[in-house]
Amino acid sequence: MYCTKCGNAVPEGAAFCRTCGNAIAAPAPSAAEAMPPAGVGALESTVAVPPPPTAAPPIGSYIPPRPAVNPALMAPYAGFWLRVVAYLIDSAILTVVFGAIFAICLLTFGGRFLRGFHPGMYSASNVSYDPGYDTTYTWHGPFPFPAAALGILFILIPLTIVASWLYFALMESSARQGTLGKIVLGLFVTDLQGRRVSFARATGRFFSKIITGLIPFFIGYIMAGFTEKRQALHDMIAGCLVLKKT
Repeated sequence: MYCTKCGNAVPEGAAFCRTCGNAIAAPAPSAAEAMPPAGVGALESTVAVPPPPTAAPPIGSYIPPRPAVNPALMAPYAGFWLRVVAYLIDSAILTVVFGAIFAICLLTFGGRFLRGFHPGMYSASNVSYDPGYDTTYTWHGPFPFPAAALGILFILIPLTIVASWLYFALMESSARQGTLGKIVLGLFVTDLQGRRVSFARATGRFFSKIITGLIPFFIGYIMAGFTEKRQALHDMIAGCLVLKKT
């Protein structure tokens, strides 16, 4: 290596010439020296570079995950007229059952069944006994059917209420979640979370119909046709929904 100004020899790595003080430029690296070692580029391409860390959400902006929706709530709400038809079916079933029970009692006990509702119906002052027939009685006077009918009503009405309550409450709290009329039309009763109702809730729904029936012009029932969740008044009181299977 020589100085470009005076031509004297300069040691390797010297920055200035010792003779004239000229600055010595460093030699350019050769092409072989400029190339990176074999495999360095390939190694760098295979190293996974982690992504930059994301900024933490500001305090107070955390949104909790939404709870899972009960699949039963995906079913559509039952329409007003479907519920009317289901109620008519249930009423027909209960009427047939009560009528059959009354007919059986009347055919089995005959006049004694009616006399049981009006004990003074065959009093000694109005009835004569025919000794030729052990079971023959003759009525002398107006037959008091209104009194007997009134006695029947006082007994049948409570029995009808109790039987209807058990029918609706037991069926709607069962695994089928509906009365026979609702089952035929594919309807079922749930709570507001889409779960099967308990017997107590079904009982509350049944007796809440008394309040619904007190509103004039059946508005308490007609509410099932225009409220958001198609609820009648007794559904709102008991916290129930009537849905339709899809």
